[in-house]
Amino acid sequence: MAEVFNNIFVRGLTGAVGDQFVIRRTRSGKTIIANKPRFDKNREFSPSQKAHQNAFRQAARYAKAAQTLPLYIERAKAANSTSYNMAVADWFGKPEILALDASGWTGAIGQTIRIKAQDDTKVTRVTVVIHNNGAILEQGEAVPSGTDGSLWTYVTTTQVTPAQGILLDAYDLPGQFGASSVAMN
Repeated sequence: MAEVFNNIFVRGLTGAVGDQFVIRRTRSGKTIIANKPRFDKNREFSPSQKAHQNAFRQAARYAKAAQTLPLYIERAKAANSTSYNMAVADWFGKPEILALDASGWTGAIGQTIRIKAQDDTKVTRVTVVIHNNGAILEQGEAVPSGTDGSLWTYVTTTQVTPAQGILLDAYDLPGQFGASSVAMN
């Protein structure tokens, strides 16, 4: 692939030149000349390729609707990209639970469980499920408690002794979620 910056012969030129190569212009003003891609007319896609194509269709559908959100517009300006591209990237990125602090929780009502969650754009909600051998003892949503959006707090509303574990789900703007399970002693 050749990059042309300010050449009088290709200035303003875009498109295909026969079956040899294609010329395109980037947002930054560069002209790129590359071999024309060739595809086998009888190619068949593997199941994983089909799954990825379907996922990309869903991401594109989400990005079309979400590209006008101020958060994506701001992130696009900072990254010298488009809000559409930021929304597609957010759709593919799942949030994750980084930490759980249940050290002050004994199973009593009104005690605090702290969660740290992150996403490439924004965590929109965190759900908490306290269970014992699969039986749900308590569940609810944590509330944001930090200034950077990564800290969440859940206050227990039920006496739950003994609890076997805590299930946590963090959600982002496109609705993707990351799950975590913590066993209690």
